[in-house]
Amino acid sequence: MTGVRIQNVTVVVVSAVCLLATGCSDGGSGKDGGGSTPKAAGTVLPQRLDKPAPMPEGELQPSPAADAAFSENLAYELRRKTQSLAGATGKITAECPKDLGSKSGTTATCTTTFEGVKVEWNVSIGGKSSFSNNLVEYTATPRQGILTRDGVARLLYGNYRDSIDYALCNDIPKAVIAPLGVQSKYRCEVVFKGKKPSGFPQPVRATDSGPRYY
Repeated sequence: MTGVRIQNVTVVVVSAVCLLATGCSDGGSGKDGGGSTPKAAGTVLPQRLDKPAPMPEGELQPSPAADAAFSENLAYELRRKTQSLAGATGKITAECPKDLGSKSGTTATCTTTFEGVKVEWNVSIGGKSSFSNNLVEYTATPRQGILTRDGVARLLYGNYRDSIDYALCNDIPKAVIAPLGVQSKYRCEVVFKGKKPSGFPQPVRATDSGPRYY
């Protein structure tokens, strides 16, 4: 459950993201286990992924103005969540109903895009946070996931660090919509230093916390 603030105060994180209802100031993952035994590809996968640049630090820009409406603050947080889905940098937009208020029990659909790839979010507004009377809790659940070429590369190089020479995949686009938590049609193989491709790729999955490889 996430929350939203009711005064002109910065966004706070309380066991999830917290937003301002009427104002807001500027403010790689480990390898997953499990999965089925991968099947041999028979040929070397065509797309080489080299190590990407680190994700930039600091707040996602632009951030909402100090007098931004609740819907704008929520849209900002969904932009942040969308970047997490993608595991990459790119053009991100977000839109929530302009009349969306902070009343408990309110539900809405918001939409974000990453490099033009659209994700819809189910949003539910909860009560005031126990952390502060100025915070209103909310949940936001994506209906779809995103896979990105850079996000997958960042995951693989983060998993295997100095032991990886490069990765091979079957033409993952810059960004593409993907169902959450299930095998996608995209597969990759990590090639370790001093080794050659084995021809045993594994599927890539989109999750609500970024790409996964198993």
